[in-house]
Amino acid sequence: MSTAAQPGKLAPIKSIHHAAYRCRDAEQTRWFYEDVLGMPLVAAVINEQAAGRSEEIPYLHLFFGLGDGNTIAFFDEPDGATAEQFERIGGFDRHIAFLVDTEEDLLAWQKRIQAAGVNCHGPIDHGIVRSVYMYDPNGLQTEIMIRAPEHDRLMADERKAAMDNIRKWDKRTRATKEAKFGTEALARRASQPSRRQKQA
Repeated sequence: MSTAAQPGKLAPIKSIHHAAYRCRDAEQTRWFYEDVLGMPLVAAVINEQAAGRSEEIPYLHLFFGLGDGNTIAFFDEPDGATAEQFERIGGFDRHIAFLVDTEEDLLAWQKRIQAAGVNCHGPIDHGIVRSVYMYDPNGLQTEIMIRAPEHDRLMADERKAAMDNIRKWDKRTRATKEAKFGTEALARRASQPSRRQKQA
């Protein structure tokens, strides 16, 4: 019996169907994800209006396939884009990580990416995973990684400590965050208006 069929219980969220980002140019993005990273272009849909919006916003929606059947997606919407949106930003702000199986796979991908003229550094050992890093043409930090042999055990240990670490970090950083963002923003648990709604 599935969780969804049990009264009063929600089925767990299963997986990421797609992660979506803005791109500067569809063909430039296709070159990187399909020709360099080997992800097939599975859809490129021209739309004249964004879903749920009344105004016309023409855009091209791209999807690239991953080995598990899910996708990474991009919006090519030049009318609302700015050059600054495609400047490289740090991985703390935004990045995406793709999983491969073995160290040999990781190194082979790094070699292929470098042969395409893309700077790809690493591998960097994070203990739980090992990763190589590069930037896509849109300024998005992109990572290819493998799980360490002890990945599952280490993650189980991290899960046990997770809430305690959040409490410790909150105690350490609360004053800084209140000064930067305000107490009300930190207390918020419901959705907040989008930039567009605030401007209206």
